[in-house]
Amino acid sequence: MIEVAVLGAGRIGKIHAANVARHPQAHLRYVSDTHTASAEALAAELGAKAISVEDALNDPMVGAVVIGSSTDTHADLILRAAAAGKAIFCEKPVDLDVQRARACEAAVKQAGVVCMVGFQRRFDPTFAALKARLDAGEIGVAEMLVITSRDPSPPPVSYIERSGGVFKDMLIHDFDIFRWILGGEVVSIYATGGTPGFPEIAQAGDLSAAAVTLRTRSGGLCQINTSRRAAYGYDQRFEVLGSKGLLQAGNVRPTQVVAWGERAISSDKPEHFFLERYRDAYALEMTHFIDALNNGTPVRTTIADGIKALELAELATRSWKEDKALDCSV
Repeated sequence: MIEVAVLGAGRIGKIHAANVARHPQAHLRYVSDTHTASAEALAAELGAKAISVEDALNDPMVGAVVIGSSTDTHADLILRAAAAGKAIFCEKPVDLDVQRARACEAAVKQAGVVCMVGFQRRFDPTFAALKARLDAGEIGVAEMLVITSRDPSPPPVSYIERSGGVFKDMLIHDFDIFRWILGGEVVSIYATGGTPGFPEIAQAGDLSAAAVTLRTRSGGLCQINTSRRAAYGYDQRFEVLGSKGLLQAGNVRPTQVVAWGERAISSDKPEHFFLERYRDAYALEMTHFIDALNNGTPVRTTIADGIKALELAELATRSWKEDKALDCSV
């Protein structure tokens, strides 16, 4: 039985805390948040105790911490948790600065603690099924990956201004999917984008729409297209073209009912946003983390994976700003 402290009681912290509380081999001991009322409410709901981060890390009964707080706190909490000898689950990204993220990796390694980064898309049942069939050789050698990743609407500009930009905030998940599905050493990356219809996002120095092309040393290609606005819902899908065929992973809908009528054929729009679309993936990744700690097995998404995705996001940002393809090796 693992005693767990969840750090962060916002929307993602609530998801992780509930998933910890449901696991039969974990006990949600503490919830911590700078907004005390939020921590107290979540702790009361799940039978835990609201406590400060310092007190949670000082409790020898706590075996693991789950970091679901704001991005700007991740690195500090990783360093503190590693120093306290706690196993760590941290939401992406490790940090917005690559060098600071690498310092976290070094601290985790020196402390000898487990550190898993929350790339929940690898745990999505549909995406995982595609990966398993790809690994089984169903379509031969993977040659091209095309990822579509679109949000239903943009976040407030105040969030965008401190998010690190579309490549680090949104596409970091897609860079991880690229590494997971296509793999290989990246030798070239080109990113471009614009802000059609969103002058306020342009003024914030970011993009509302972007496209990225990556090429691996073996010649494999990945194309990622993203938008902060998709009027029809949260659009999350990808396809892999191989030497013997194609595998597609599509959107998830609230129901799979399709209505056939005289004038049209219709179905539900995709799930509204990431909390709904990836509810199963969030549960499965937390189960994996807790099971790995209980069984002494490796975690599937490490801090090294978090840094590799962040490095690609940094390169994409540079490519966009410099308006040129970059030769690279990540």
